[in-house]
Amino acid sequence: MFENGRQAVRMNYYPACVNGNNAMGITPHTDAAGLTQLLQANEVQGLEINKNGKWIPVTPIPAAFIVNIGDIIEVMSNGEYRSIEHRTVLDQENERFSIAAFHFPNVNAVIGPLQHLVKKNGELYKTLSNDEFFGLFQKAKLEGKSILYHMKLE
Repeated sequence: MFENGRQAVRMNYYPACVNGNNAMGITPHTDAAGLTQLLQANEVQGLEINKNGKWIPVTPIPAAFIVNIGDIIEVMSNGEYRSIEHRTVLDQENERFSIAAFHFPNVNAVIGPLQHLVKKNGELYKTLSNDEFFGLFQKAKLEGKSILYHMKLE
């Protein structure tokens, strides 16, 4: 599925903001990709993850990558591995740089729960072609787990 997959890289710049407590760098969301590798390039804190409804700051560690599970892995694992909701906030005094590498399946992939993982709880997510999944991705807002809401089976 990920052999000959696609990758995208995004470089992010977040300026210092005197009203950093009242401004958002990137709104809360999950990544649509399978996996995301993130380098917090200049070690300025700004990434936060949502854990049990509370926003927890992720302290940068020099030269370390953060690996986020994305929506595709949540679907493939039938919910056993959850994509992590995260956001970025602005620092009042320092600018922040980060580099994100997103890893997507190949263009012929079918995105859905792996069959050996649905025996226990039944299938929790729809199975979509890569084109259908990316159609959802293109329409979705960068907000929470919006893609997964459309893929959940009732």
